[in-house]
Amino acid sequence: MAEHYDTVVVGGGLLGCLTAWMSARDGARVLLVDKDQVNQHASGQNAGSLHFQLEYRMVEAGAEAARVAAEAMPLHLDAANMWACMEEEIKEPLGVRQTGGLMVAENADQVGVLEFKAELERSWGLDVRTLDRTELDAVAPYLSPGIVAANFSPLEGKADARTAAPAVGRAAIAAGATVRTRSRLVGAHRATKGWDLTLRQTDRAGTERTHTVRTAAVVIAAGIWTTAIGRLFDAVLPTVPLALMMTVTSKVPRFIPHLVQHAGARLSLKQSLDNTVLIGGGWPARLMSDAHGAPDLDIKPRLVPASLAGNARAAVATVPALARVPAVRSWAGATTVAPDQLPLVGPVGGAPGVFVATGGSAFTLGPSFARVLAGLLAGASPDIDLTPYDPARFA
Repeated sequence: MAEHYDTVVVGGGLLGCLTAWMSARDGARVLLVDKDQVNQHASGQNAGSLHFQLEYRMVEAGAEAARVAAEAMPLHLDAANMWACMEEEIKEPLGVRQTGGLMVAENADQVGVLEFKAELERSWGLDVRTLDRTELDAVAPYLSPGIVAANFSPLEGKADARTAAPAVGRAAIAAGATVRTRSRLVGAHRATKGWDLTLRQTDRAGTERTHTVRTAAVVIAAGIWTTAIGRLFDAVLPTVPLALMMTVTSKVPRFIPHLVQHAGARLSLKQSLDNTVLIGGGWPARLMSDAHGAPDLDIKPRLVPASLAGNARAAVATVPALARVPAVRSWAGATTVAPDQLPLVGPVGGAPGVFVATGGSAFTLGPSFARVLAGLLAGASPDIDLTPYDPARFA
C-alpha cells in the first residue's frame, strides 16, 4: 500500500527545506525527497549573499532588462524581512548578518547605472541611497581609492550557506516532516485527488529500491533539475543552468563589514563570520556534457582558470588589501535562471496540485518563495502578486 502525504517536496536545498518546515508547522503531512543529500547542491555551494539590490547580471544588459528584473522586488522585500527573524523562528544559528550592502562604481558611466538603479529600486520600496567618495571614506575605508561612489542598502548581508539548509531541515523534521535522501523522483501519474509519485531510493551499498507514494500536492524545488522534473508532469518549465565559481581566502582580521558587489564587473565579496573572505560574482565555470552534447547536470562543473584570474583581479581592484590574503580554495557550483531572469513561482499549469519555485537569487529569495508556496498549499490567496513569475508565461 502506498504511503500517503499532503505534500511531497522535491529538492533538499534551502527552499525545499523551508517549504517542508512551513507546511509541516501548519499541520500538513510532508515528505521531502532529494536525489542526493540535503544542501548538497546550489544552496550549499553558493557564497551565502543576501542581495536585495539588483545584481550586476540584472543591470549589465541595459535599462529595460533592469526594469524587468525589478519586478521581483516584492519578493526581495519580503525575503529581507523574513531573513531578519529566521534564526529566532528556526531556533538555530544560520549565520545571518544584515549589516548592509554596497554596489560600487569606478567611473561616470557606472555612477549613472547606480543612480538609475537606485531610483528604480526606490520606486519599488527598497531602502537604498547613493554614497559619494567622502561618505565611503567614513563607511567603507577598505575600498580602493578608484571607487568613486556606491549604492548602499542597509538590508543586505549574508547567511551561512553551509549550515542554513541543514538547520531548516532539522526544524522541518522537528515539525513532523519526513526527509528521505538518496531518493530520486522518476515517475508521476495522476491519481484521485492527487498524484502517485514513483521514487527510486539508493542505499549506501548502491542497491536501488523503487516505491510509490501518494500525495495531494507536489512542490518542485529542484533548482537546475526543475525543467527535467517538470517533464514528469508534462509541464514546460524552462530554466537556464549556470555553472559559477567561488573562492574563499584564509582568515584575516575582520575589516569588511558589508556585502560588496560591483556596478561594472562580475564581483561580489563579503567576510564570513569565521573571518575568511568569500569571493564570487558570477564568473563562469564549465558545465559538463553528456554523450549528446547536452549539459549533464549530474556531473560536477569544472573550474575555469581564466575565470579564477578575472575574479581575483576584480576583487583586488575593489579591495586592494586582498592582494595580501592567500586564497585557500575555489569551487564550482550550478544554479539556474529563467530565460527572462525573473523567477518561476506558483502553480504549474496543466498539473493540478503541482507548484514550483526557482530562478536566480533562489538562496536570497528562498524564504519568500517558501512562504508563498506554503500559503498556496494551504489554499490561501498569495499576498504578493505572482503574475510576473507565473510559470505558464513560457508555455
